[in-house]
Amino acid sequence: MTTTLTKPDLKTVAEVAAQLRVDSVRSSTSAGSGHPTSSMSAADLLAVLISRHLRYDWGSPENPRNDHLVFSKGHASPLLYSVFRAVGVVGEDELLNGYRRFDQRLEGHPTPELPWVDVATGSLGQGLPDGVGIALAGKYLDKLPYRVWVLCGDSEFAEGSIWEALDKASHYKLSNLVAILDVNRLGQRGETDLGWDTEAYRRRAEAFGARVLVIDGHDLDAIDEAFTTAEDTSGEQPTLIIAKTVKGKGFSEVEDSPDWHGKPFPEDMAERAIKELGGERDVQVRGPRPESDDGGLPARGQATSPELPRY
Repeated sequence: MTTTLTKPDLKTVAEVAAQLRVDSVRSSTSAGSGHPTSSMSAADLLAVLISRHLRYDWGSPENPRNDHLVFSKGHASPLLYSVFRAVGVVGEDELLNGYRRFDQRLEGHPTPELPWVDVATGSLGQGLPDGVGIALAGKYLDKLPYRVWVLCGDSEFAEGSIWEALDKASHYKLSNLVAILDVNRLGQRGETDLGWDTEAYRRRAEAFGARVLVIDGHDLDAIDEAFTTAEDTSGEQPTLIIAKTVKGKGFSEVEDSPDWHGKPFPEDMAERAIKELGGERDVQVRGPRPESDDGGLPARGQATSPELPRY
């Protein structure tokens, strides 16, 4: 039986991050397509988020008090689907044999056919504006305390829609919105406009009214601290966490290489990558659940069995 851990320590989170990388490699190699290196750069960020900060009742994705996770960086779908395996709602067989196959729900970019996906993403520059809309609804219409976490890629920060979204998030005082910028420096055709110049990103985002935190996106302690800071929604600013990362992190043959964007590893490379990452794992984690109206845990979706329902 798989052991499910709730809000594990960072040593365990490191194992989750390695699992997310391994599963991103396994799923994309099995499909013969996908973006493993783009997924690997953000694996530490997502491991910390889902294990310790995302308030989500995975047994009840319809719970209106759940936090929201938007993958603006939708091409990193191997990472998202590996997250779904890590929390126990997608099985290993579906991950390996259903990714990017005809008539399967694990598409190349996430869609709401999956009950844990709010919006279809992958068209660069659109996920953060979608997140602004969800945060607006949470603060002014639903009046619920959920947070909206949006994973962005640095290539899409060349899109005007991103900066308009930050401007409107600041104007409407959306302190419940947290954007996470994965600055891995490399896009489809080489280095991005700003490369690893995180201070330039900081200056621009602050000019649009955001609260900005700059971190090493592979330092679990720094990630955890930044997410803890972002959880404080008492202010009036959206938060942008600028995380400097390495594309293909964890597999030395492809780290920071411009030659592996959107390319799955051949089977021999995948085997070497998995070995370097410490092998396959079966760690299952669950972060904190949202509070109910009375401040307690929600009445729905309180499944304590490691085997959560699969949709």
